[in-house]
Amino acid sequence: MISSVCVSSYRGRKSGNKPPSKTCLKEEMARGEDSDKIVINVGGTRHETYKSTLRTLPGTRLAWLADPDTQANSDADTGQVPGNEFFFDRHPGIFAYVLNYYRTGKLHCPADVCGPLFEEELAFWGIDETDVEPCCWMTYRQHRDAEEALDIFEPPDPDDTDDDRELPRRFGIEDCPDRSRGCRQVWQPKIWALFEDPYSSRAARGVAFVSLFFILVSITNFCLETHEAFNVLKTYPVNESVGNRTVLGTRMELVTAPALFLVEGVCVVWFTFEFLMRVLCCPDKLLFIKNLLNIIDFVAILPFYLELGLSGLSSKAATDVLGFLRVVRFVRILRIFKLTRHFVGLRVLGHTLRASVNEFCLLIIFLALGVLIFATMIYYAERIGANPKNPMNTSHTHFKNIPISFWWAVVTMTTLGYGDMYPQTWLGMMVGALCALAGC
Repeated sequence: MISSVCVSSYRGRKSGNKPPSKTCLKEEMARGEDSDKIVINVGGTRHETYKSTLRTLPGTRLAWLADPDTQANSDADTGQVPGNEFFFDRHPGIFAYVLNYYRTGKLHCPADVCGPLFEEELAFWGIDETDVEPCCWMTYRQHRDAEEALDIFEPPDPDDTDDDRELPRRFGIEDCPDRSRGCRQVWQPKIWALFEDPYSSRAARGVAFVSLFFILVSITNFCLETHEAFNVLKTYPVNESVGNRTVLGTRMELVTAPALFLVEGVCVVWFTFEFLMRVLCCPDKLLFIKNLLNIIDFVAILPFYLELGLSGLSSKAATDVLGFLRVVRFVRILRIFKLTRHFVGLRVLGHTLRASVNEFCLLIIFLALGVLIFATMIYYAERIGANPKNPMNTSHTHFKNIPISFWWAVVTMTTLGYGDMYPQTWLGMMVGALCALAGC
């Protein structure tokens, strides 16, 4: 046992336990006769210590036990039993760590105890959680990190009444009685939850299922539009100006099968209805506009209506715009990201990628350095076989310049090896071997 004076002299030091001085040891030996011992019974386990030890952390529950006023005014609430013994019906295993904190000045967290239980015991004994030692801080924080992750990813209970109270607060109508609310104030939160939160009700799950169905149909339709079986080459007569004359010419256009266009139209009608309902019923219009998924919804819907409006025009400008819209129709594939609203696993993956941005950037930097080094090395290694009389002749090698060598370096370091470019000199083969080994 080390006295409170000795404890305060080295509490908070993180570089090992410093042995007490001879003066402290003498004080400790002499104190056995002068100081009164105190017995603390926690859950049936008796702990014996000195009152001076408990006074090392003033303001805590155990420090109050060492207070003379507590001894004089003890009653049933203090838990004192005859014989200078105090009883507490708490966790005896955790109390051993708490009492050692008074003795050593270092608070450690047991690895075999659940974090919330340890946190509750610390609060009962009046100890601040920030006093936990750095070596045990991660163990102590595990439960809180897990709870925060579950709050983000775990779907709410449809029968939970907290969400019913949260929606009126977000829409600013929590203080309005039901009778004084207008029709919009009554239905706006419900419609918003219907289209935004798939787990809010059974009806919301049905809407989410319909939305998921149209997303899959739209993506399948987008892929089928590129198949030659669903495309027909048609020729249209057009008037062309040649000098001062107008001659009749022809214009060839690739037309998609009407059935696929009809299917896409049905999907766009649903997406438009869903988007408008979410826009009209959202509690924060500015936050809605800034959301990336909402921007994707709008960008994926707009080209269809523009193409539909310009399809009947025959002017050259309209034809050019239609050609551009057909090129940008690929944005419809971005609807696949709407699946993140319905699958928790996709949201977990998205949060994981965002949390790993720094590591991804570091990986790309290392890859870029390797590509630059090996692309330069393979270029000069292959230049050795060039004709001295014509150094610009590169017919003997695939590596005609360093930029084109970047492709070879990327393919080799990622162990793909397409075979479209390969070294033909012994020195280039050595560089290629090193590049492949560096990518393993």
